[in-house]
Amino acid sequence: MPTGDLRYPSPLPSQATETPVEEDEAWVWAQIKAEARRDAESEPALASYLYSTILSHSSLERSLSFHLGNKLCSSTLLSTLLYDLFLNTFSSDPSLRAAAVADLRAARVRDPACVSFSHCLLNYKGFLACQAHRVAHKLWTQSRRPLALALHSRISDVFAVDIHPAAKIGKGILFDHATGVVIGETAVVGNNVSILHHVTLGGTGKACGDRHPKIGDGVLIGAGATILGNVKIGEGAKIGAGSVVLIDVPPRTTAVGNPARLVGGKEKPSRHEECPGESMDHTSFISEWSDYII
Repeated sequence: MPTGDLRYPSPLPSQATETPVEEDEAWVWAQIKAEARRDAESEPALASYLYSTILSHSSLERSLSFHLGNKLCSSTLLSTLLYDLFLNTFSSDPSLRAAAVADLRAARVRDPACVSFSHCLLNYKGFLACQAHRVAHKLWTQSRRPLALALHSRISDVFAVDIHPAAKIGKGILFDHATGVVIGETAVVGNNVSILHHVTLGGTGKACGDRHPKIGDGVLIGAGATILGNVKIGEGAKIGAGSVVLIDVPPRTTAVGNPARLVGGKEKPSRHEECPGESMDHTSFISEWSDYII
């Protein structure tokens, strides 16, 4: 179990000249290495694996690049090529490293099943898919689209997470369980958003152009929810599991059902103050949902 506050760590003495973002990255990486050493000692069967994926590397971006390269390689897309691709991209863009750290923190704080940062780094396919997507998106913006699409295909094959490389994803993202998540080409996902498995952010047909959902900061989208079309899910909104959303959802409200309806009614919907994307509160609306019966 990491020591100290998971969200606001104290800087290490040697980090006096580093920026807050660099301090945060260094603190998380130190935690990951400490966890890996502990796990290698307690479970010798994993010692070689933990050494090759974490303990032999000098930085988070090197460890992450090595791990992603080995996860996503194939007989014709070599791990060494992918390692160089990931490492060059992460090393040249501090915002990608900051996003990876924010995503690690999101999983560690929001998911009670996440026992350590190293567990997330090595085993959370939602986290790994998101980091690989960030690289694919970077390639897309650099007009390296064939490589971006090839990487997208491998991410989908390996992690069962299908995010078009043009989609824009914020930081502090939690793809919880992640299996079956689909995010379309023109979708935008804000910061501190939590999305569960089998969520679709899709289009409505064959229309071209801007045709996918826009998800505000702090949104929580429950398992199996489907959001279709160029609709806006307002900041801090909550989408109940299994809901089908086809129109805008106001900020700080809860939409539930198929088709989705606002808790409290369309005219005066109930509003919450907390950030559901961080609180992970899926069911508090039930007491106000008059149609909920067994």
